[in-house]
Amino acid sequence: MNVTIIGGGGFIGQKVARKLAEQGSLRGQPIDSLTLADIAAPAPVDGPFPVETTACDITDRASVDALISADTDVIFHFAAVVSSHAEAEFETGMKVNLDGTLNVLERCRALGTCPVVVFTSSLAIFGGEVPDPITDHTIPNPQTSYGMQKAVGELLLNDYSRRGFVDGRGFRLPTISVRPGKPNRAASSFMSSIIREPLNGQEAICPVDESQEHFYLSPRRCVENLIKGAELDAAALGQQRCMTLPGQRLSIRQMIDALTAVAGPEPAKLIKWEDQPEIATIVRGWRYDYRFDKALALGLVADNGFEENVRFYMEDDLPNA
Repeated sequence: MNVTIIGGGGFIGQKVARKLAEQGSLRGQPIDSLTLADIAAPAPVDGPFPVETTACDITDRASVDALISADTDVIFHFAAVVSSHAEAEFETGMKVNLDGTLNVLERCRALGTCPVVVFTSSLAIFGGEVPDPITDHTIPNPQTSYGMQKAVGELLLNDYSRRGFVDGRGFRLPTISVRPGKPNRAASSFMSSIIREPLNGQEAICPVDESQEHFYLSPRRCVENLIKGAELDAAALGQQRCMTLPGQRLSIRQMIDALTAVAGPEPAKLIKWEDQPEIATIVRGWRYDYRFDKALALGLVADNGFEENVRFYMEDDLPNA
């Protein structure tokens, strides 16, 4: 079993790599090798099997061809330009999120080996004039360029799977919180910062009102779901290969209350409220009322309350912050 993680330098890619190294197998077979690829060679991960790190530019077809070989069995495709970045730089978003995904799929088609491809999509494919709740059968109506690019990626994954070029499965990630590391250019970045930074004794800015609701999943549960998703039988996925991962609908106030319940009152005092219209406009256009019956039926899971998200961060990431 040979596994490649594209976007292996990102925090989800690194966590999936470490989890695979821990369990040593995937899809019922021992892992023989793991390749981590990103725009710059990712940090290495220790494992009981060979782990290679390499640079790959997914906007360059030759770079993708060099990465994915005929003996690649499973590909985790996490590489992407995130929401605010894709909105600010349309051409960059198109090259990475759309052309890059097409390059990966076209390489698989050319090889003729039908590898498993795990694609991370986004809730940003939904929006506009569709009724709540968002279900497994809601029609995509993205209101950002990033959402459009991910929606196109889902359509491509479905069609390439239907034709037998890949064995694809796509998972729309809830906002992942609490993310480790530093803030990025995602409009949702503050939804981790307001928990992470106070736990690290640092001030954090919240650019929206405390009543703002959203849909969340912890990194730990996200990684577990993505690996479980790679192991699902193709027949169980049916004709629609993409689905929304389970998550929790929460307000900012509920998140902060959970922080206080786990860590006491002091961290929440470091949260400052500062209106940022460019972020608030994007966030208020997102939906947060989701149903995820298909994912639940396939054995994927949500967190059990946001206190769990806070605890997972303190156990998994805070010691290394």
